[in-house]
Amino acid sequence: MGTVRMRARSGSTWRRLVASGVLLALAGLAHGQASDEATPVGLPAHSTLEDPFNRSLLVDELETHEHDGSRELAWDATFWAGYAFDKLVVRSEGEKRGGTTEEAELELLWSHSVARWWDMVVGARTDFEPGETDSWAAFGVRGLAPYRFELEATAYLSDGGDSAARFEGEYELLITPRLILQPQLELNWYGQSDASRGVGPGLSTAEAALRLRYEFRREVAPYVGLVRERKFGATADRARAEGEDADDTRLVAGVRLRF
Repeated sequence: MGTVRMRARSGSTWRRLVASGVLLALAGLAHGQASDEATPVGLPAHSTLEDPFNRSLLVDELETHEHDGSRELAWDATFWAGYAFDKLVVRSEGEKRGGTTEEAELELLWSHSVARWWDMVVGARTDFEPGETDSWAAFGVRGLAPYRFELEATAYLSDGGDSAARFEGEYELLITPRLILQPQLELNWYGQSDASRGVGPGLSTAEAALRLRYEFRREVAPYVGLVRERKFGATADRARAEGEDADDTRLVAGVRLRF
């Protein structure tokens, strides 16, 4: 499944914001748990909880492709737990090449419903690779737009004074009940140059993908896809200076898992 990153002037500001978000999340979950515990024990068998505690793990992308003679593995997984209006969300995505991790990031978010099909998110993100470990406070929205377009836009504030942004959108086209075509778009923007990560200010990268999956079961769906990534501006200049292409098109194969 998108994001805007902005860096704070001081580390204490974003840490207080993240701590507040986590405390609110825990308070929301505790309130829901208390409501569940208050439900009478002797309910009839057909009775259901009004807002039960749920959880889900979606490995949206677990795929491999060939790159300059070496095999790459990429992943994008999201776990959430909570109630209808408040959830804790953990998301991880990254890429390994030849056994070496090239990119890796982890997000811990509190998601709160603010409108029908739309959630506000707040939390923290850590980038482990490339370069040194970097932490950000995260703020954004995600939801389902008209015609069932899934959109995400998240802002990041770092204690180092940097800023960045990401937007993600996708759509699921049902060719048959089991055969699904999934177009995806991701845009990344940075406010400052970061040599350790090979990015420059402004629009950094854009990635467009088209994946076709077949759901043998809802929980297991192998897929094939075509992914095109393009770098822009100073980011593209850095890539060329290091002997890399600013444009990359690749065929991928993988599996989508849901638990």
